[in-house]
Amino acid sequence: MIEAEIYKALGDPVRLEILRRLASGSSYTIGELSKNLGVSRQGARKQLQVLVSVNVVKLSSKGRETQVSLDTSNLRLAAQFISKLENQWDQRLEALKNLVEDQSE
Repeated sequence: MIEAEIYKALGDPVRLEILRRLASGSSYTIGELSKNLGVSRQGARKQLQVLVSVNVVKLSSKGRETQVSLDTSNLRLAAQFISKLENQWDQRLEALKNLVEDQSE
């Protein structure tokens, strides 16, 4: 289940910060992304590889630099999974509410 791998990848604060920065829609170099991230450039690269492995980030070479951009297709899958769960719980809570209201009448 790809969603589980995506959630696992998102379970790290550094990787979440990388995604937050990329959510602006711009692409960044690894050096730009690693600024004020609390990890070295190599550390940032390792974190990016985790995100690349679940296809939420794309790397592309431009000359000597590697550009990093967001790939939202798998993020949409994860969001759809959460949305389905949310709808299921909404339905269950509505059924519980109706049951309680019916019993109190």
